[in-house]
Amino acid sequence: MNIRDTVSFFLQAATVGIVAAFLLLLIKPEWFESRQPVVEVRQAPPAGSAALTMPASGPVSYADAIEPAAKAVVNVYTAKVITRKRHPLLDDPLFQHFFGDQLSAPRKRLQTSLGSGVIVSPQGYVLTNNHVISEADEIQVLLEDGRRASATLVGADKDTDLAVLRIEVEDLPVLPLAATENLRVGDVVLAIGNPYGVGQTVTLGIISATGRSQLGISLYEDFIQTDAAINPGNSGGALINARGELIGINTAIYSRSGGSQGIGFAIPVDLATGVMKQIIEQGYVARGWLGIEAQDLTPALAESFGLQDTHGMLIAGVLRDGPADLANIQPGDVVERINGRKVDNARAAMTLIAQAGPGKELLIEGVREGEPFRSTVVTGPRPER
Repeated sequence: MNIRDTVSFFLQAATVGIVAAFLLLLIKPEWFESRQPVVEVRQAPPAGSAALTMPASGPVSYADAIEPAAKAVVNVYTAKVITRKRHPLLDDPLFQHFFGDQLSAPRKRLQTSLGSGVIVSPQGYVLTNNHVISEADEIQVLLEDGRRASATLVGADKDTDLAVLRIEVEDLPVLPLAATENLRVGDVVLAIGNPYGVGQTVTLGIISATGRSQLGISLYEDFIQTDAAINPGNSGGALINARGELIGINTAIYSRSGGSQGIGFAIPVDLATGVMKQIIEQGYVARGWLGIEAQDLTPALAESFGLQDTHGMLIAGVLRDGPADLANIQPGDVVERINGRKVDNARAAMTLIAQAGPGKELLIEGVREGEPFRSTVVTGPRPER
């Protein structure tokens, strides 16, 4: 092949290539588009659009909710006499020879503290925290309208940090109770109390979480967490919703400084009123008991038992002739459900058992030696500690 034929061949090939490329461009233009990343976002509908289902803003004021609720929140003042122990040196005859009996008498001082409480019954019952009135010799309650009354301690429950007081005052304001099973994270809440003794104060926030436990605050924990400011003196006060209904009793804060850092905890009102009714009706809180030693499942334990996750409670020990022993619950059993409710950890399981009360049948479901098991156990009364 001479040079002329070679050039002619390449020109023909180039022409065919150009024609083919032109045809492909017409038929499949996307093949020639630049492959750039595409960012997908979801644009919010414009204000006033029918697609906007949530309100653009909340109420301008919560005064209509606070005004009646605040009347039922009281300041609680306590006082107790502290007796200082005598120093052993004061009993020495030589010391008494020089100083006589002027220093031998025990020295006493009055210690006072403050907190808050909530009137929940026209009969004069007031809910507050146990730590507010613990070991108090005298308890005074100051109402929002300026009336003051001496309070009687009806009873207290250290395991939930709740106490019930009673005052003899006519025409008492009462705070209505909300249904706490409908609480949602993000709901607006308001805390009412007497922080630092400055007087009744209201703070605003939202529900940050529900069902908080394992905080080390009390034995039985099922707290509402809120970022409404709760400070010393707020303990025992009210946590209300935007309708002015009681949803919880303010109890504790998480703080490195002693002041509010946006992490406060309240006892749900259904738990609080359940404890209150038992204290009033029978003088104590009766809780269910199985006679078991329980512990949480670690990832290593879960793997050893062939479980997929760490949800559940491991039975570490069983008291002989206790309710669990009589129902053939054995050490090494993993409890996954109680009365159909999933068990997340040992504390949650023990709380379910306690709340059932004595004399109740509980259906226990779980895993024993790699196989499912079911057992019905009758709870007994929890022994006094």
